[in-house]
Amino acid sequence: MDIEGQERIAAPRDIVWRALNDAETIRQCIPGCERLEWISDNELAASIKVRFSLISLGLAGTITLSNIEAGESYTLSAEGQGSIAGFAKGAADVRLEEDGTETVLHYIAGAQTGGRISQLGSKLVRSTTEKLAAKFFADFNAAVIAKTAEARTEGL
Repeated sequence: MDIEGQERIAAPRDIVWRALNDAETIRQCIPGCERLEWISDNELAASIKVRFSLISLGLAGTITLSNIEAGESYTLSAEGQGSIAGFAKGAADVRLEEDGTETVLHYIAGAQTGGRISQLGSKLVRSTTEKLAAKFFADFNAAVIAKTAEARTEGL
């Protein structure tokens, strides 16, 4: 399942890039994320609770960054295991494009599930994934704008 989209962010590309690599900013934007911390230069450990309709699933796993072109793009790969829930794997190619004083964040993401998660049905899993992605990028956009405003205020 591929999900493609973009988010226009009213901030310079360097600020957006820093936020994309800040574990606390990302943790706050991932719906249901309980823990996100760097365990190496390119890897984070995560604990997330995901709600699929009436079912809430806890997943623990890792997020790895690869194909890094500093300030421009990277591939984010995630893999999580739930006790009886099964597993979820996903990857997203993220690319930043300057557009005047704004940045356009482009993404193409895909996901796979197995075990009980996949028994929920592909339409429900896709719908939930799309909603989670939309919420993440909207929250990320708001977080970056807030950080930009805060930086401007401190600079005065």
